[in-house]
Amino acid sequence: MTSTPRDPAYDHAQPVQNLTGKILIAMPGMSDPRFERSVVLVCAHSDEGAMGLVLNRPLPEIGFSDLLEQLGIEADEDARPIEIRFGGPVEPGRGFVLHKVAEHGQDPEGRLRIGQALAMTTTRDILMDLAQGQGPEPAVLALGYAGWGPGQLETEMLANGWLTGEGADDLIFDLSHADKWQRALRAQGIDPSLLSAAAGRA
Repeated sequence: MTSTPRDPAYDHAQPVQNLTGKILIAMPGMSDPRFERSVVLVCAHSDEGAMGLVLNRPLPEIGFSDLLEQLGIEADEDARPIEIRFGGPVEPGRGFVLHKVAEHGQDPEGRLRIGQALAMTTTRDILMDLAQGQGPEPAVLALGYAGWGPGQLETEMLANGWLTGEGADDLIFDLSHADKWQRALRAQGIDPSLLSAAAGRA
């Protein structure tokens, strides 16, 4: 899922809508084990490719305070316990903060608006704010991201690797991950048990 040349099959495929702000739900036949039963928020999507953050892979072995210490950021007693997740296999040492924003207003440098009230920020400043108990709420921190080259995501979708759906705050910020894949499917009107059964008969 790293950058690759444009897939020739994509040139003959029907155009796919811009998926920025949508979620991808891994189908049971997902060939990449790193994304098995994953739910991914698409943060950017264009003809140049796509990038997203996995929403249901927590990294409990990494504490927010430990990460701040590694970055040389001092946390005070007001620091909130921000959850850290595996965002994807690309640049695993890079952090991305998903957070709510006001629906109107300018975005500062380092902030990418994903939806009307949702954004992703990659600057050190936001970590310093969170370390002082300030900054946006709710917020989660992802390490690494999922990346697709031109046409790659579209090709995977045509091969039934992903189902798309609407993003929702409970899928993005909820800390209950064990059933998030199932909940994401049910939100699209799909019974996960029937989908799994169908995949088993394929």
